[in-house]
Amino acid sequence: MSTIRHNWTKEEILDIYNKPLMELMYEAATVHRLHHDPNTVQVSTLLSIKTGGCPEDCGYCPQAARYHTDIEGNDLMTVSHVKAQALRAKASGSSRVCMGAAWRNVKDGPEFDQVLEMVRTINKLEMEVCCTLGMVTENQAQRLAEAGLYAYNHNLDSSEEYYKEVISTRGYEDRLETIDNVRKTNVTVCSGGIIGMGEKESDRAGMLVALSTLNPQPESVPINALVAVEGTPLENQKPVSIWDMIRMVATTRIVMPEAQVRLSAGRTEMSQEGQAMCFFSGANSIFAGDKLLTTPNPDVNEDMKLFDVLGLNPQKPFIKKMQPTSIEAKDSQFHALGEKPKWTRPDHKIERNEEAKQKAKVLK
Repeated sequence: MSTIRHNWTKEEILDIYNKPLMELMYEAATVHRLHHDPNTVQVSTLLSIKTGGCPEDCGYCPQAARYHTDIEGNDLMTVSHVKAQALRAKASGSSRVCMGAAWRNVKDGPEFDQVLEMVRTINKLEMEVCCTLGMVTENQAQRLAEAGLYAYNHNLDSSEEYYKEVISTRGYEDRLETIDNVRKTNVTVCSGGIIGMGEKESDRAGMLVALSTLNPQPESVPINALVAVEGTPLENQKPVSIWDMIRMVATTRIVMPEAQVRLSAGRTEMSQEGQAMCFFSGANSIFAGDKLLTTPNPDVNEDMKLFDVLGLNPQKPFIKKMQPTSIEAKDSQFHALGEKPKWTRPDHKIERNEEAKQKAKVLK
C-alpha cells in the first residue's frame, strides 16, 4: 500500500473502483493514513482573476465565449485587488490561493507580467500560490516559478478517449505537454478532472491511468462533480451521485497515495455526511468561498462548522514542500521570448457543442 506505482492499468483501476463500497472506503482510508494526517484538510480559495470570453469550446464551461450563459465577464484584476482577496482568504483559514484566468494559453506581455506580480505578492503573504492559465511553454513556466508559484493546475478533464466528446478546440497531448513543461521547474503539478459529463466508468479509470502513470505523479488531484450550467452543452446532465464521488475519491487515493485529493466543484449538491465519507476515503483538500470561479460553493463558515463536527483541522501552508523564493522582475533570469507556440486545434466537431453555439447566436 505504501509503494508508488506508475504502471496502473485501466482494468486494475476498474477493479478497485467497483469493489464493495465499505471495502473500498476502508482500503482508501488505510492508504490515506499511511501518507497523510487523516484529521487535516487543506482549505484553498479559488479566485477568478479574469472571467469569461474564453475561445475554447469546453462543453462544461460557462466561460466559453461561444455559449450564452449568465456569466459576467471581467478584465484582469489588479494586483491590489488580488492582494485584498488573498488577505481575506487567509483570515478565513485558507492556506492556498488558486488564481484562474479564462485564457486558452498564456501569452507574453503586460497581462502575464501582471499575473507574475500577483504571484509574488501572494507568496510574500506566506500562502501557497496556484495558477490555472491554460497552456504554458517551458519558459513561461520558468517565469512563474521564479515569481514564487507553488503549483500549476492543468486538468486532464477525462480520459483521452472521452475528452474528444467534450472539447474540440485543443488536444489531449497539449495538456500533457503543459504538465511536462511545468515539471521542468520546481513548481508542483495539480491535475485532475470532472465526473458526471456522460462518461463511462472506464473513462474515469482511463483518466486515473493517465495521471497515475506520470512520473512523478501530480502532487494535487482535483476531483470535480459537474455543475451543469444553463447555456452550456452539458446543461441537461443529471448531477452525479454521492456514491460515485466517494468511489472516485477513494480510487484516486489508492492509486495516487501521496497526492492531495481535492474535493472540488459540486460540493453544494453533497450532504455533510457525503462530504464526511469523502474525507474518510482520502479527500484532504477543499475550496472555500461562495464561488468556484463561476459556480456556487458552500459558505466558508459552514465548512468550518463541519470541520469542527468532524474534528478536522485546516492544513498549514508549505507542509508538503517548502515555500519558494520570489525573484523580483528586475532580477529575473527568464524573460519574455514572444513565443507563439502552435498548440493543437483538432478539426473534429462535437454536435452538442455546435448546437449550444447556434442557440447562443440566436439568444445574443
